[in-house]
Amino acid sequence: LKRLQHLVLWVSDVERSVRFYRDLLGFEVTKQYPNAAFLKIPGTQDDHNLGLFEQTGAPKPDESVARMYHSAWEVAEITDLVRARRRLIEAGSLVGQSDHGVSLSLYAKDPDGLEFEVFWTVPGGVPVGTRALNLDAEVARWATPRVQANL
Repeated sequence: LKRLQHLVLWVSDVERSVRFYRDLLGFEVTKQYPNAAFLKIPGTQDDHNLGLFEQTGAPKPDESVARMYHSAWEVAEITDLVRARRRLIEAGSLVGQSDHGVSLSLYAKDPDGLEFEVFWTVPGGVPVGTRALNLDAEVARWATPRVQANL
């Protein structure tokens, strides 16, 4: 295997999910149909990185059955993580934040309750397990003062 090129999700409302992934996470819509949409990460050459297919009446995820736990999307800069956290909090979607040493991670749920991770890779990071994330301290450590002033 080389990489994960795309992920396809069953969602209960395609329009609602498109708005969520586009407006909160910055995906671009490449194709949209009445019951399906294809989105990509800006700047990629891929046709799509996320497919959404409407399944009317789809039940919320059941934590007690085997299923995919979450997907993970990497951001380029720590400041992108700050902006993502702000948008996810405003949307009431953020469910967790972790420092893994090698990455700083936000965990959130989409409108159908499907969990995903937005993370930034720590340069030269060392695995530390999972500990509480202090994003403000990490921004002070990794972002230049000029960038910090614009947050």
